[in-house]
Amino acid sequence: MLLALALVAWLLTPKPTAAPGGRFAGGGPMPVVGASAHSGDMPITLIGLGTVTPIATVTVQSQISGQIMHIAFKEGQTVKAGDPLIQIDPRPYQVALEQAQGAQIRDRALLANARVDLARYQTLFAQDSIAEQQLATQKSLVAQDQGAVRTDQGQIDAAKLNLTYSRIVSPITGRVGLQQVTVGNYVTPAEPNGLVVVTQLQPITVVFTLPEDQIPPLLAQLHAGATLPVSAYDRSDTHQLATGTLQSIDSQIDTTTGTIKLKALFPNTDESLFPQQFVNVVLLLDTLHGATLIPQAGVQRGAPGTYVYVINADSSVSVRKVTLGPGDVTNVSIAQGLKPGEMVVVDGADKLKDGAKVLLRQNTPNAAPGGRTAPRRAQHSTPGGG
Repeated sequence: MLLALALVAWLLTPKPTAAPGGRFAGGGPMPVVGASAHSGDMPITLIGLGTVTPIATVTVQSQISGQIMHIAFKEGQTVKAGDPLIQIDPRPYQVALEQAQGAQIRDRALLANARVDLARYQTLFAQDSIAEQQLATQKSLVAQDQGAVRTDQGQIDAAKLNLTYSRIVSPITGRVGLQQVTVGNYVTPAEPNGLVVVTQLQPITVVFTLPEDQIPPLLAQLHAGATLPVSAYDRSDTHQLATGTLQSIDSQIDTTTGTIKLKALFPNTDESLFPQQFVNVVLLLDTLHGATLIPQAGVQRGAPGTYVYVINADSSVSVRKVTLGPGDVTNVSIAQGLKPGEMVVVDGADKLKDGAKVLLRQNTPNAAPGGRTAPRRAQHSTPGGG
Protein backbone atom coordinates (compact mmCIF):
# COMPACT_ATOMS: atom_id res chain seq x y z
CA MET A 1 0.00 0.00 0.00
CA LEU A 2 2.82 2.39 0.88
CA LEU A 3 4.59 1.50 -2.38
CA ALA A 4 1.48 2.34 -4.40
CA LEU A 5 1.09 5.72 -2.67
CA ALA A 6 4.76 6.57 -3.33
CA LEU A 7 4.37 5.75 -7.03
CA VAL A 8 1.28 7.97 -7.35
CA ALA A 9 3.09 10.83 -5.61
CA TRP A 10 6.08 10.54 -8.00
CA LEU A 11 3.83 10.58 -11.05
CA LEU A 12 2.07 13.75 -9.82
CA THR A 13 5.31 15.62 -9.14
CA PRO A 14 6.05 18.29 -11.97
CA LYS A 15 9.11 17.44 -14.09
CA PRO A 16 11.47 19.99 -15.79
CA THR A 17 11.06 19.96 -19.59
CA ALA A 18 13.57 20.91 -22.31
CA ALA A 19 12.69 23.82 -24.56
CA PRO A 20 11.91 22.64 -28.09
CA GLY A 21 14.05 23.69 -31.00
CA GLY A 22 17.57 23.37 -29.55
CA ARG A 23 19.81 25.90 -27.79
CA PHE A 24 18.38 28.95 -29.68
CA ALA A 25 14.70 28.07 -29.20
CA GLY A 26 12.36 29.89 -26.90
CA GLY A 27 13.04 33.33 -28.42
CA GLY A 28 16.86 33.31 -28.21
CA PRO A 29 18.77 35.24 -30.94
CA MET A 30 19.86 33.27 -34.02
CA PRO A 31 23.57 33.51 -34.95
CA VAL A 32 23.99 34.89 -38.49
CA VAL A 33 26.65 36.40 -40.71
CA GLY A 34 25.94 39.85 -42.08
CA ALA A 35 27.39 41.98 -44.86
CA SER A 36 26.92 45.66 -45.62
CA ALA A 37 25.58 46.79 -48.96
CA HIS A 38 28.15 48.96 -50.66
CA SER A 39 28.43 51.08 -53.78
CA GLY A 40 30.65 49.84 -56.62
CA ASP A 41 30.96 48.97 -60.30
CA MET A 42 29.28 45.92 -61.77
CA PRO A 43 30.46 44.72 -65.21
CA ILE A 44 27.72 43.63 -67.59
CA THR A 45 29.11 40.73 -69.55
CA LEU A 46 28.07 38.08 -72.04
CA ILE A 47 29.39 34.55 -71.60
CA GLY A 48 30.09 32.11 -74.43
CA LEU A 49 32.03 28.99 -75.30
CA GLY A 50 34.59 29.43 -78.06
CA THR A 51 37.27 27.74 -80.12
CA VAL A 52 40.65 29.26 -80.90
CA THR A 53 40.80 29.64 -84.68
CA PRO A 54 43.96 30.72 -86.55
CA ILE A 55 43.63 33.54 -89.06
CA ALA A 56 45.63 31.48 -91.55
CA THR A 57 46.49 27.77 -91.71
CA VAL A 58 48.38 26.59 -94.80
CA THR A 59 48.99 22.99 -95.82
CA VAL A 60 52.21 23.38 -97.80
CA GLN A 61 52.20 21.41 -101.05
CA SER A 62 54.84 20.97 -103.72
CA GLN A 63 53.96 22.55 -107.07
CA ILE A 64 56.37 20.28 -108.94
CA SER A 65 57.38 16.64 -108.82
CA GLY A 66 60.80 15.66 -107.57
CA GLN A 67 62.96 14.16 -104.88
CA ILE A 68 63.43 15.96 -101.55
CA MET A 69 67.08 16.91 -101.11
CA HIS A 70 66.93 18.94 -97.87
CA ILE A 71 64.48 19.89 -95.09
CA ALA A 72 65.32 23.26 -93.58
CA PHE A 73 62.93 23.39 -90.62
CA LYS A 74 62.48 21.66 -87.29
CA GLU A 75 59.08 20.48 -86.17
CA GLY A 76 57.34 23.08 -84.02
CA GLN A 77 59.67 25.84 -85.18
CA THR A 78 58.41 29.37 -85.72
CA VAL A 79 59.13 30.58 -89.26
CA LYS A 80 58.61 33.82 -91.12
CA ALA A 81 57.03 34.28 -94.51
CA GLY A 82 59.67 33.47 -97.13
CA ASP A 83 61.82 31.25 -94.90
CA PRO A 84 63.00 28.09 -96.73
CA LEU A 85 61.26 24.88 -95.75
CA ILE A 86 62.12 22.14 -98.28
CA GLN A 87 64.51 21.84 -101.22
CA ILE A 88 63.46 19.62 -104.13
CA ASP A 89 66.10 18.38 -106.59
CA PRO A 90 66.39 21.29 -109.08
CA ARG A 91 68.61 19.54 -111.66
CA PRO A 92 65.85 18.26 -114.00
CA TYR A 93 64.40 21.75 -114.15
CA GLN A 94 67.80 23.34 -114.69
CA VAL A 95 68.30 21.03 -117.69
CA ALA A 96 64.87 21.97 -119.03
CA LEU A 97 65.80 25.65 -118.70
CA GLU A 98 69.00 25.18 -120.68
CA GLN A 99 67.14 23.28 -123.41
CA ALA A 100 64.57 26.06 -123.71
CA GLN A 101 67.29 28.69 -123.85
CA GLY A 102 69.10 26.73 -126.60
CA ALA A 103 65.90 26.41 -128.62
CA GLN A 104 65.36 30.12 -128.36
CA ILE A 105 68.85 30.89 -129.64
CA ARG A 106 68.23 28.64 -132.66
CA ASP A 107 64.82 30.13 -133.41
CA ARG A 108 66.10 33.69 -133.08
CA ALA A 109 68.78 32.89 -135.69
CA LEU A 110 66.12 31.49 -138.01
CA LEU A 111 63.99 34.57 -137.45
CA ALA A 112 66.88 36.89 -138.25
CA ASN A 113 67.61 35.01 -141.48
CA ALA A 114 63.93 35.04 -142.45
CA ARG A 115 63.77 38.80 -141.93
CA VAL A 116 66.83 39.31 -144.20
CA ASP A 117 65.19 37.22 -146.90
CA LEU A 118 61.95 39.13 -146.49
CA ALA A 119 63.75 42.44 -147.01
CA ARG A 120 65.39 41.11 -150.18
CA TYR A 121 62.06 39.74 -151.47
CA GLN A 122 60.37 43.09 -150.88
CA THR A 123 63.04 44.80 -152.99
CA LEU A 124 62.70 42.23 -155.75
CA PHE A 125 58.91 42.49 -155.67
CA ALA A 126 59.17 46.25 -156.00
CA GLN A 127 61.33 45.66 -159.09
CA ASP A 128 58.67 43.19 -160.35
CA SER A 129 61.31 40.44 -160.26
CA ILE A 130 59.35 37.89 -158.16
CA ALA A 131 55.78 36.84 -157.82
CA GLU A 132 53.61 38.22 -155.06
CA GLN A 133 53.00 34.69 -153.75
CA GLN A 134 56.71 34.24 -152.99
CA LEU A 135 56.72 37.46 -150.96
CA ALA A 136 53.63 36.38 -149.03
CA THR A 137 55.22 33.02 -148.24
CA GLN A 138 58.30 34.74 -146.85
CA LYS A 139 56.17 37.02 -144.67
CA SER A 140 54.43 33.93 -143.27
CA LEU A 141 57.79 32.30 -142.53
CA VAL A 142 58.89 35.37 -140.56
CA ALA A 143 55.69 35.26 -138.51
CA GLN A 144 56.22 31.55 -137.80
CA ASP A 145 59.76 32.20 -136.57
CA GLN A 146 58.49 35.04 -134.37
CA GLY A 147 55.97 32.64 -132.84
CA ALA A 148 58.67 30.04 -132.23
CA VAL A 149 60.85 32.59 -130.43
CA ARG A 150 57.91 33.66 -128.25
CA THR A 151 57.10 30.01 -127.46
CA ASP A 152 60.71 29.45 -126.51
CA GLN A 153 60.49 32.40 -124.11
CA GLY A 154 57.44 30.81 -122.49
CA GLN A 155 59.37 27.58 -122.04
CA ILE A 156 62.21 29.51 -120.44
CA ASP A 157 59.85 31.28 -118.06
CA ALA A 158 58.20 27.98 -117.12
CA ALA A 159 61.57 26.35 -116.47
CA LYS A 160 62.65 29.30 -114.31
CA LEU A 161 59.35 29.09 -112.40
CA ASN A 162 59.87 25.37 -111.76
CA LEU A 163 63.35 26.14 -110.47
CA THR A 164 61.75 28.63 -108.08
CA TYR A 165 59.18 26.01 -107.02
CA SER A 166 61.97 23.55 -106.25
CA ARG A 167 62.80 25.75 -103.25
CA ILE A 168 59.67 25.62 -101.09
CA VAL A 169 59.33 28.54 -98.69
CA SER A 170 56.82 29.36 -95.94
CA PRO A 171 53.86 31.33 -97.33
CA ILE A 172 53.03 32.87 -93.93
CA THR A 173 54.59 33.63 -90.56
CA GLY A 174 53.68 30.99 -88.04
CA ARG A 175 54.54 27.68 -86.46
CA VAL A 176 55.29 24.58 -88.51
CA GLY A 177 53.72 21.31 -87.47
CA LEU A 178 54.95 17.77 -87.79
CA GLN A 179 56.65 16.99 -91.12
CA GLN A 180 54.79 14.58 -93.36
CA VAL A 181 57.77 13.61 -95.53
CA THR A 182 61.49 12.99 -95.09
CA VAL A 183 64.61 13.52 -97.17
CA GLY A 184 64.70 11.18 -100.16
CA ASN A 185 60.95 10.99 -100.68
CA TYR A 186 59.67 11.63 -104.19
CA VAL A 187 56.81 14.11 -103.94
CA THR A 188 54.18 15.32 -106.37
CA PRO A 189 51.71 18.23 -106.36
CA ALA A 190 48.97 15.83 -105.17
CA GLU A 191 50.36 14.70 -101.80
CA PRO A 192 47.26 13.76 -99.70
CA ASN A 193 48.61 15.18 -96.41
CA GLY A 194 50.82 17.86 -97.87
CA LEU A 195 54.43 18.32 -96.83
CA VAL A 196 53.90 20.32 -93.63
CA VAL A 197 51.26 22.59 -92.07
CA VAL A 198 52.10 26.18 -91.09
CA THR A 199 49.72 27.90 -88.67
CA GLN A 200 49.66 31.60 -87.87
CA LEU A 201 49.59 32.20 -84.10
CA GLN A 202 50.02 35.97 -83.80
CA PRO A 203 47.47 37.42 -83.94
CA ILE A 204 44.83 34.73 -83.51
CA THR A 205 41.06 34.68 -83.27
CA VAL A 206 38.44 32.97 -81.12
CA VAL A 207 35.08 32.05 -82.62
CA PHE A 208 32.33 31.79 -80.00
CA THR A 209 28.54 31.73 -79.83
CA LEU A 210 25.93 33.71 -77.92
CA PRO A 211 22.17 33.15 -77.54
CA GLU A 212 20.06 35.13 -79.98
CA ASP A 213 18.28 37.05 -77.19
CA GLN A 214 21.61 38.72 -76.32
CA ILE A 215 21.99 40.20 -79.81
CA PRO A 216 19.98 43.46 -79.28
CA PRO A 217 22.14 44.92 -76.47
CA LEU A 218 25.25 43.79 -78.32
CA LEU A 219 24.19 45.47 -81.55
CA ALA A 220 23.31 48.62 -79.64
CA GLN A 221 26.90 48.89 -78.43
CA LEU A 222 28.36 48.09 -81.86
CA HIS A 223 26.15 50.65 -83.61
CA ALA A 224 27.32 53.23 -81.08
CA GLY A 225 30.87 52.56 -82.21
CA ALA A 226 32.03 50.92 -78.99
CA THR A 227 35.14 48.73 -78.93
CA LEU A 228 34.15 45.74 -76.81
CA PRO A 229 36.92 43.97 -74.84
CA VAL A 230 36.92 40.18 -74.72
CA SER A 231 38.69 37.87 -72.27
CA ALA A 232 39.47 34.20 -72.81
CA TYR A 233 39.61 31.76 -69.88
CA ASP A 234 40.70 28.14 -69.70
CA ARG A 235 38.26 25.23 -69.65
CA SER A 236 38.06 25.29 -65.85
CA ASP A 237 37.03 28.95 -66.11
CA THR A 238 39.53 29.97 -63.42
CA HIS A 239 42.60 31.22 -65.29
CA GLN A 240 42.55 34.14 -67.71
CA LEU A 241 44.55 33.26 -70.82
CA ALA A 242 44.36 36.39 -72.95
CA THR A 243 42.54 39.64 -73.63
CA GLY A 244 41.43 40.99 -76.98
CA THR A 245 38.61 42.80 -78.73
CA LEU A 246 35.48 41.83 -80.60
CA GLN A 247 36.26 41.81 -84.32
CA SER A 248 33.09 40.76 -86.13
CA ILE A 249 29.65 39.22 -85.81
CA ASP A 250 28.05 36.71 -88.15
CA SER A 251 25.35 37.80 -90.59
CA GLN A 252 22.72 35.27 -89.53
CA ILE A 253 21.46 33.19 -86.61
CA ASP A 254 21.87 29.44 -86.56
CA THR A 255 18.24 28.31 -86.46
CA THR A 256 19.12 24.85 -85.15
CA THR A 257 20.72 26.21 -81.96
CA GLY A 258 19.28 29.71 -81.68
CA THR A 259 22.77 31.16 -81.41
CA ILE A 260 24.95 33.53 -83.40
CA LYS A 261 28.68 33.30 -84.04
CA LEU A 262 31.11 36.06 -83.14
CA LYS A 263 34.84 36.44 -83.67
CA ALA A 264 37.31 38.09 -81.29
CA LEU A 265 40.89 39.04 -82.15
CA PHE A 266 43.76 38.45 -79.70
CA PRO A 267 47.39 39.62 -80.12
CA ASN A 268 48.54 36.33 -78.50
CA THR A 269 52.08 37.62 -78.07
CA ASP A 270 52.80 34.99 -75.41
CA GLU A 271 51.08 32.26 -77.48
CA SER A 272 48.81 31.38 -74.56
CA LEU A 273 46.04 30.58 -77.04
CA PHE A 274 46.58 27.46 -79.13
CA PRO A 275 44.73 26.55 -82.34
CA GLN A 276 41.54 24.49 -81.83
CA GLN A 277 41.68 25.06 -78.06
CA PHE A 278 38.32 25.32 -76.26
CA VAL A 279 38.02 28.46 -74.13
CA ASN A 280 35.40 30.28 -72.10
CA VAL A 281 34.79 33.76 -73.47
CA VAL A 282 33.70 36.80 -71.46
CA LEU A 283 32.56 39.77 -73.54
CA LEU A 284 32.39 43.03 -71.57
CA LEU A 285 29.23 44.71 -72.83
CA ASP A 286 29.09 47.63 -70.39
CA THR A 287 29.83 48.60 -66.78
CA LEU A 288 27.19 49.69 -64.28
CA HIS A 289 28.81 52.42 -62.18
CA GLY A 290 27.74 53.32 -58.64
CA ALA A 291 25.57 50.24 -58.20
CA THR A 292 24.43 48.96 -54.80
CA LEU A 293 26.14 45.61 -54.31
CA ILE A 294 25.62 42.75 -51.85
CA PRO A 295 26.93 39.17 -51.78
CA GLN A 296 24.91 36.69 -53.82
CA ALA A 297 24.30 34.64 -50.67
CA GLY A 298 22.23 37.49 -49.22
CA VAL A 299 19.49 37.12 -51.83
CA GLN A 300 16.53 34.96 -50.78
CA ARG A 301 13.67 33.67 -52.92
CA GLY A 302 10.27 32.63 -51.70
CA ALA A 303 6.64 33.68 -51.39
CA PRO A 304 7.46 37.42 -51.23
CA GLY A 305 9.51 37.02 -54.41
CA THR A 306 13.13 38.11 -54.31
CA TYR A 307 14.02 39.53 -50.91
CA VAL A 308 16.73 40.02 -48.30
CA TYR A 309 16.83 39.99 -44.52
CA VAL A 310 17.87 43.48 -43.41
CA ILE A 311 19.52 43.62 -39.96
CA ASN A 312 18.05 46.49 -37.92
CA ALA A 313 19.74 48.55 -35.21
CA ASP A 314 17.91 46.57 -32.48
CA SER A 315 19.43 43.26 -33.77
CA SER A 316 16.16 42.22 -35.39
CA VAL A 317 15.67 41.39 -39.07
CA SER A 318 13.13 42.68 -41.56
CA VAL A 319 12.07 41.10 -44.83
CA ARG A 320 12.79 43.53 -47.68
CA LYS A 321 11.72 42.90 -51.27
CA VAL A 322 14.41 43.86 -53.75
CA THR A 323 14.81 44.13 -57.50
CA LEU A 324 17.99 42.55 -58.83
CA GLY A 325 20.27 44.02 -61.45
CA PRO A 326 23.33 42.49 -63.11
CA GLY A 327 25.40 40.15 -60.97
CA ASP A 328 28.25 37.69 -60.87
CA VAL A 329 29.11 34.67 -58.76
CA THR A 330 30.35 36.87 -55.91
CA ASN A 331 28.05 39.90 -55.88
CA VAL A 332 24.75 41.07 -57.26
CA SER A 333 23.56 44.61 -57.82
CA ILE A 334 20.30 45.79 -56.25
CA ALA A 335 18.29 48.03 -58.55
CA GLN A 336 15.55 48.80 -55.97
CA GLY A 337 14.87 48.08 -52.30
CA LEU A 338 18.27 48.57 -50.65
CA LYS A 339 20.73 51.40 -50.00
CA PRO A 340 24.49 51.34 -49.44
CA GLY A 341 25.32 50.95 -45.75
CA GLU A 342 22.39 48.72 -44.87
CA MET A 343 23.38 45.29 -43.55
CA VAL A 344 21.84 42.05 -44.81
CA VAL A 345 22.07 38.44 -43.66
CA VAL A 346 24.36 36.36 -45.89
CA ASP A 347 24.53 33.16 -43.79
CA GLY A 348 22.00 31.66 -41.41
CA ALA A 349 18.86 33.01 -43.08
CA ASP A 350 17.23 29.61 -43.52
CA LYS A 351 15.67 29.68 -40.01
CA LEU A 352 14.78 33.36 -39.87
CA LYS A 353 11.46 35.09 -40.14
CA ASP A 354 10.40 38.71 -40.17
CA GLY A 355 11.14 40.37 -36.81
CA ALA A 356 13.43 37.60 -35.51
CA LYS A 357 16.31 38.53 -33.23
CA VAL A 358 19.80 37.73 -34.48
CA LEU A 359 23.32 37.57 -33.11
CA LEU A 360 26.05 38.63 -35.55
CA ARG A 361 29.05 36.31 -35.77
CA GLN A 362 32.34 36.69 -37.60
CA ASN A 363 32.59 35.35 -41.16
CA THR A 364 35.46 33.05 -42.17
CA PRO A 365 38.16 35.03 -44.04
CA ASN A 366 38.71 34.20 -47.73
CA ALA A 367 35.60 32.03 -47.84
CA ALA A 368 32.24 32.61 -49.39
CA PRO A 369 29.18 32.42 -47.12
CA GLY A 370 28.30 28.86 -46.30
CA GLY A 371 31.91 27.71 -45.99
CA ARG A 372 32.65 27.46 -49.74
CA THR A 373 35.90 28.78 -51.14
CA ALA A 374 35.38 32.01 -53.02
CA PRO A 375 35.67 31.68 -56.81
CA ARG A 376 38.90 32.77 -58.45
CA ARG A 377 37.04 34.65 -61.17
CA ALA A 378 33.68 36.32 -61.19
CA GLN A 379 31.30 34.73 -63.69
CA HIS A 380 29.30 37.69 -64.92
CA SER A 381 25.81 37.67 -66.30
CA THR A 382 23.54 39.90 -68.29
CA PRO A 383 21.13 42.39 -66.67
CA GLY A 384 18.49 40.76 -64.54
CA GLY A 385 20.82 37.98 -63.46
CA GLY A 386 20.88 36.40 -60.02
